[in-house]
Amino acid sequence: MSNFEKKFGKYAIRNLSLALVLCYVVGYVIGMINGRFLSYLTLNPYEILHGQIWRLFTWIIVPPSSLNLFTIIMLMFYYNIGNSLERTWGTYRYNVYILSGMCFMILGSFIWLAIEYFLMGGAKLPENLARDFFAARSVLFSTYYINMSIFLAFAATFPDMQVLLMFVIPVKVKWMGILYGVLLLYDFFMGGLVIRIAIGSSLLNFVIFFLTSRNHIHMSPRQIKRRVEFRQNIKRNTRVTKHKCTICGQTEDDNPELEFRFCSKCNGNYEYCQQHLFTHTHVK
Repeated sequence: MSNFEKKFGKYAIRNLSLALVLCYVVGYVIGMINGRFLSYLTLNPYEILHGQIWRLFTWIIVPPSSLNLFTIIMLMFYYNIGNSLERTWGTYRYNVYILSGMCFMILGSFIWLAIEYFLMGGAKLPENLARDFFAARSVLFSTYYINMSIFLAFAATFPDMQVLLMFVIPVKVKWMGILYGVLLLYDFFMGGLVIRIAIGSSLLNFVIFFLTSRNHIHMSPRQIKRRVEFRQNIKRNTRVTKHKCTICGQTEDDNPELEFRFCSKCNGNYEYCQQHLFTHTHVK
């Protein structure tokens, strides 16, 4: 990722968590003005293939739940943990994590569309039935599970951090992460095809992230850079012995001023220091 970061890191969106919350605010305002209009913004692959390209982007502003006090608390919570991840990972890595989850979600919606058509035996539904079928289920392709992936990443990065459950009970984040994982597995196995694809596609970024970054997920980009530079310096400063006298065993590390030569009269590659080059017994 370092080569990509050098080229595209300057385009990373700073404070991405705030941008996501603002998208939700726009969605809630639209919902209060005209709730039916949100149905034209969802990630519906059927409608996208029929020309409604804007759905590839507008589904992000569709709120995953209704607006209430609990939702406001959860949005504040996700905003805080998102900022913590961005500070720890760096803006670029956090952007890659979130945006890759969104891309996987879009890809998953089209995979779901293809599977549904395959299960239908290739039969073409009447247009009105197809629109209703995909419109009713496409709402499941939302940012709900992407938010869950943010929390799972937070739990993997700060497993021993404590949070106050219900503002009273102190709980380590790793136990909440395990609980989230169990709930996701339950939804995955008990839900239908569309839910399984939505969960799998939105959490694929967490799986890839954990498998590729588990050894340094707790480190910031500066710490990772320092570790790499330290290893390079160690490797650069570690001298490899190139010359060794066959008689006395001295090397250039023992005496940098010594000169070494191979003997042309010895049968084999025998190297001697300047003290034994002319006094040794030739190997035949």
